[in-house]
Amino acid sequence: MGWLVRISVILIVVVGLVVGVLLLLPGDKIASLAADQIKAQTGRDVDFGKDVKVTLWPVLGVETGTVTVGNADWASDAPMLTADALSIGVAAAPLLSGEVQIKRVIAQNPVLRLEEAKGRKNWDFSTSPSAGGGASSGTAVVSAPDAFGVTLERLELRNARLIHVKDGQRDLDFAGVTLKARWPEPTAPLDVEASLAIGADSIDVAMTLPDLPGFAAGRVTDMNFTLTAPETTISYTGKVSSAGEIAGQAKLSAKDTARMLAAFGQPGVRLPKGLGQAAEVASQITYTQDGKLALRGLTANLDQNTFSGNADLLVADPPQVTARLSTGTLDLTELSGGSGAGAGREAVAGPSSGWSKAPIDASGLALANGSIRLTAQAIKTTTLNLGPSDLTLELDRSRGVLKLAPVSIFGGTVTGQLVANNRNGLSVGGKLQMDGIEAQDAMVTFADIDRLSGKLNGNFEFLGVGQTEDAILRSLSGKGALQMGRGVISGIDLDGLMGSGSGSGGATVFNSLTASYTIQNGNLDNRDLLLQLDNYRADGTGRVGLGARDIDYLFTPIALRANAGQGLSIPVRIVGPWADPAIKPDLSQVIEAAAGVEIDKIEQEAKDRALEKLGQELDTTVTEDQNIEELIKDRLEDEAKKGVLKLFGLD
Repeated sequence: MGWLVRISVILIVVVGLVVGVLLLLPGDKIASLAADQIKAQTGRDVDFGKDVKVTLWPVLGVETGTVTVGNADWASDAPMLTADALSIGVAAAPLLSGEVQIKRVIAQNPVLRLEEAKGRKNWDFSTSPSAGGGASSGTAVVSAPDAFGVTLERLELRNARLIHVKDGQRDLDFAGVTLKARWPEPTAPLDVEASLAIGADSIDVAMTLPDLPGFAAGRVTDMNFTLTAPETTISYTGKVSSAGEIAGQAKLSAKDTARMLAAFGQPGVRLPKGLGQAAEVASQITYTQDGKLALRGLTANLDQNTFSGNADLLVADPPQVTARLSTGTLDLTELSGGSGAGAGREAVAGPSSGWSKAPIDASGLALANGSIRLTAQAIKTTTLNLGPSDLTLELDRSRGVLKLAPVSIFGGTVTGQLVANNRNGLSVGGKLQMDGIEAQDAMVTFADIDRLSGKLNGNFEFLGVGQTEDAILRSLSGKGALQMGRGVISGIDLDGLMGSGSGSGGATVFNSLTASYTIQNGNLDNRDLLLQLDNYRADGTGRVGLGARDIDYLFTPIALRANAGQGLSIPVRIVGPWADPAIKPDLSQVIEAAAGVEIDKIEQEAKDRALEKLGQELDTTVTEDQNIEELIKDRLEDEAKKGVLKLFGLD
């Protein structure tokens, strides 16, 4: 509202400069002199038109036709102010003693164009070029109203249009504004009332400035401000300066934020339940002219949730936010009730049929940069219930990093970070450390699998790319490892399987479980699963389709004390979709194993018999490590020698 007060001050000063000559000159001459005085004080060209009427007593008045006030020399060519008509009235009797009592200033259909660029504002008249319109050769400072005996009984803008342009871009443009101001005595407060329609409903503004002369002179003064919109009240009480800086207490009360946002020109936006469909917010607020907003002692009641803490905001594009907030139990169970709920519903598959193919809108990552830390005693959602949690969200140019330090979940804790990057398409990744997680709760939540229970420790790294859940899960890559102590596998009874051959429908209690894995193209590959039981050991190897939601895994239990202590194994294959995998002994593996044992035995027996027969023929003992060919050669040479000797009778 700083610009509004400054414009009011300028109008008051202008009137004070003009009225001194109103009794002596005709209307057109008065208008010309007034325009010259305004230009000398502000550096702006003013045109009152040709239709200027003057009244003398008891109210010294001027009524004009079309009025135009030029813009700053650095701003656009469009006028700063135009009006179809301007009416100014000053009490004549007090003017004779040097006191200016303005009875009325009324503008019909004014258009006010406010521009900002490179830190300059076209409504800042504290310095201006010389009357010649060239480069500034000096400084013309507008006198404060307390230097004159000036008062304002009535200022009124009827059907005004307000335009705001920043760095060449128009960001505000709304018409139908009504404004009324009153400053009856130099020591009285300035009261301003305004009504405007930015969006669906009108907004009413009331402001009181107790020390207008001090404010106009550049001093920090008090200000009370109230904005009323449908189902909404915003108030401020504190200090203000003409540079736009404030420091005080601000409050917001909105019973329906959707209607409030519609009144401010943002229709169709409805916040999720739990994040502010109704809101009560209070804070000590400080704003400086370099765009820094500080909130201290912030409390916010957003529907059923309450937050407290501090926040800093740098007004920029995008905004820079730093906040530290705390809450008790954060209830987000109705989060899906926000705008857009149900959008793309036809593309969302159920948990047993596949991942959602609905497009993921990650544009929110670009709304701001900065860091927001939240500590909560508990967090409830429709799918997860978290215990005490310490979360920090860091945003930087469409990339978000959520740090968990730690988060209590599934009876244990998770530390690490999750990353979402939307700079060139969406990618998600993370690096997590899990301690004491209840495996069954986690696997039911994320994979709809309820067969494994026990406390889980492990680490997990992953990266996925895509605009849907389905695409991300099918592109997933990464690695990890897990360890479990005592636990239970439902649906497989190793005792029954190894004993009677029927192992379905029961459960297996194990002492420990370890495994490591890699992930490529949405497939988890494991080759070293080891399950330890009292009398059994189980090895595992195979593939888990994270993208396709299927499994093909060979689970091989070994009865350690069977077969005279040599062990007996009956491999089990788990294959099919996650929702209903088939679990049955793998007979092909049993047959291959058994056949392998018999073949080795037969081969050895045949080899032993051949060596025995050869030894008999050669009349010597033959072993496996001897060279049979050399042995036979030596034997033949001996027999040949005996034959020759016998031939010559030398034997």
